Amino acid sequence: MSDSLRELWLRGVAFNPAAPSDVLIRLLDQAAGEVGLLMCKDRDLPDAVIDAALCHPEWRIRGALARNQHVDPSRLAPLATDTSGLVRARLANPHLRPWPLWVRPLPDDILLTFLTAQDGGEDGKVTAHEIISELDSSRQIPLSFFRSMAGHEDPALRIRATWRWESLTLAQRAGLLDDPDPAVREAAKDRNWELDPERVEAELPSIRPHSRPFVLGRCALSPALVEQCFADDTVHPLARNPHTPADAIARLARHPEAKVREMVAARPDLGPDLVAELREDLDEDVRMRARLHSFPRTWAEYDVIDRVIGHGPGCICPITEPDPDPATVPSPDWFAACAVSGEPVLRRVAASWTRLPAALVGTLAQDDDEEVRIRLACRHPLAPPHLLLDVFVTRPDHRSHLLTLPGFPRTGRTHLIGHPDPEVRALAAADPTLPEPPVEDPDEAVRRAAAANPILTPEVLEALLADPRTAEGAAANPSLAVPRMHALLDRCLNGAATPPPTSRRRETGTAA
Repeated sequence: MSDSLRELWLRGVAFNPAAPSDVLIRLLDQAAGEVGLLMCKDRDLPDAVIDAALCHPEWRIRGALARNQHVDPSRLAPLATDTSGLVRARLANPHLRPWPLWVRPLPDDILLTFLTAQDGGEDGKVTAHEIISELDSSRQIPLSFFRSMAGHEDPALRIRATWRWESLTLAQRAGLLDDPDPAVREAAKDRNWELDPERVEAELPSIRPHSRPFVLGRCALSPALVEQCFADDTVHPLARNPHTPADAIARLARHPEAKVREMVAARPDLGPDLVAELREDLDEDVRMRARLHSFPRTWAEYDVIDRVIGHGPGCICPITEPDPDPATVPSPDWFAACAVSGEPVLRRVAASWTRLPAALVGTLAQDDDEEVRIRLACRHPLAPPHLLLDVFVTRPDHRSHLLTLPGFPRTGRTHLIGHPDPEVRALAAADPTLPEPPVEDPDEAVRRAAAANPILTPEVLEALLADPRTAEGAAANPSLAVPRMHALLDRCLNGAATPPPTSRRRETGTAA
């Protein structure tokens, strides 16, 4: 057996969807090399394999599991207190570049464990503070969690609640400013400076230059600071700032730069005279935003629209869990109105909302605007399979995300077998209704997908397993018999006739 066949068989078996727990657990053995790490990170795993990886003596195995986006995160809770700080850090922020399109939140108990940890693990590789920094940048903390912490009995967690000051209700802010614990009061006062114009003006010079646009775009500004922005021509943040005074908004609506006028045009606090003026603007983008003005009646609605405009059909910005607080999210009726609007931008907004009713989903799936259809396919759980397939074929940027969706069609792809794009042909080659999988295709990925097609007979699979061009796909074929999987591993893992005793102990979930 050549080394190349060994690696191909190991990788194929590791990602064989029909491989049972006892097969996969053998791949956690050191003899399997990097394959065990890839398996723990990149595929769904049975409970017994998760249990074995959770208590594996090699921290890299546990660290790979911490980055697994296919496993229910509640199953990964033990890793939040792992002896290795590197494992904890990978659970706190599992995302390697590029970011996944869908960023799922961590359960509250894991978040609480991280935020109350007294150390960064026994190995001393990272500190608790560094792990929290990773967590804070991971987008895995939903805003609702910060609101839930505002009334927590632990003062340290009430302090953490101040991290997202603007997401808290007015009552919660007031409660924290008047908290019985002086440290909480101090933290709340420190965060509340964003709503104090004089203090914002005083603090701005000490803020790093790259953070100043955020301050100018979100904080309450003094008249002197507003004037300074006009003098320095740094008015872009003012156009979006909810605290910008009315006289400054009027000046911005007539700014010589079209982009500034565009950002002002859909503000919910824009007066009717300025709306009428901007609807006649020379710039089409300004006129478009002004036409939307009747829709963003609240800042939450304005923000939702603003996050959609200008991204284009290739947008792969991360999707985070929607905030469940109705005070921070537009109403279902508003999204429904967007779905039937004559403005494509508003239909794109509706298509991005994961709770849009099925009837409207069906309508938007047939929309003339491609970006509406793409957003619906990538974001809505009820998007029809034919739409998911269409977007896969036409938009390569979205393929890796679409393949993770439960509704993606597993059959009905045979008409694509002659497609010029090999990635599309590989999709067709895996269709179990295909009469003859193209195992001789010139492209490696197509051959691998064809060799993994479950319609192949055991006799054909044996021939494909012996060919380096198709060996990995054949080893990943779900119709491969389990005894044959074990036999392949016997040959790969130092010729062992049976799984190592340590692997059997791991399968039961006990320490190896």
